[in-house]
Amino acid sequence: MSNALKEYLVCVQNRVERALDLRLPSENILPNKLHQAMRYTVLEGGKRMRPMLTYCTGKALGLKEEQLDGPACAVELIHVYSLIHDDLPAMDNDDLRRGKATCHIAYDQATAILTGDALQALAFEVLANDPSIKVDASQRLKMITNLTKASGSQGMVGGQAIDLASVGTMLTLPELENMHIHKTGALIRASVNMAALSKIDLDPIIAKKLDHYAKCIGLSFQVKDDILDEESDTATLGKTQGKDQDNNKPTYPALLGLAGAKQKAHALHEQAIESLSGFSAEADLLRDLSLYIIQRDH
Repeated sequence: MSNALKEYLVCVQNRVERALDLRLPSENILPNKLHQAMRYTVLEGGKRMRPMLTYCTGKALGLKEEQLDGPACAVELIHVYSLIHDDLPAMDNDDLRRGKATCHIAYDQATAILTGDALQALAFEVLANDPSIKVDASQRLKMITNLTKASGSQGMVGGQAIDLASVGTMLTLPELENMHIHKTGALIRASVNMAALSKIDLDPIIAKKLDHYAKCIGLSFQVKDDILDEESDTATLGKTQGKDQDNNKPTYPALLGLAGAKQKAHALHEQAIESLSGFSAEADLLRDLSLYIIQRDH
């Protein structure tokens, strides 16, 4: 990771932590247990990759960070809701997330389901009402529409459904990519698009280039996750290592081999960089972030 990206990542992690803290209900407000669980799952955890993408894209477009606090929080709230539900016994049945007990282990299954539901609703409340978002109502509606589609049956939830239906089967490469374009990639693309939609009168060609960049890194992120699931360990990952392999889920290393999966990740990185041609130094953080995604160890 470049020094510039490392410094900015720390800045973003601190900034989004404060922004999330301000937007989450206090645990002293009824229903206390639900609000406590919301704060437990959202705060003090994760790489904040999706907010990082929102802020880095905004920087490339000349936006102020305070304009992006709301959109960055919205995508992170959707992401955390998805993790809570993915970890449930009916889904991936995991007991460790971000280095601590998953929500249904720390609380109970009913509370975990309700926590995910509440975080999802809060994300759209933020996009609809947050005063930090400096666009008109029609642009807010575009943001809500974009995140809704990225989160639903044509995006993340649909990808999870395909994933669950694919256990024990060997998918083709196009089928595997289609699954991850939805399951992982849709929300990563939304993270970039939230910033693009925060820019008034953005050139559609620029928006299209940014979306293609996001599509490439969304896939490379998943390829690297699959590699780490085989090569890393539970302590480093902060979640159970080898879970996908144990559950006989289709992965890039299973389909391409480890060497082939690594080549795939690098090829996607090169495509992402190519998508940023025409951008000058203002997009260097996006370039660095694409490289970091395929080089990270957790």
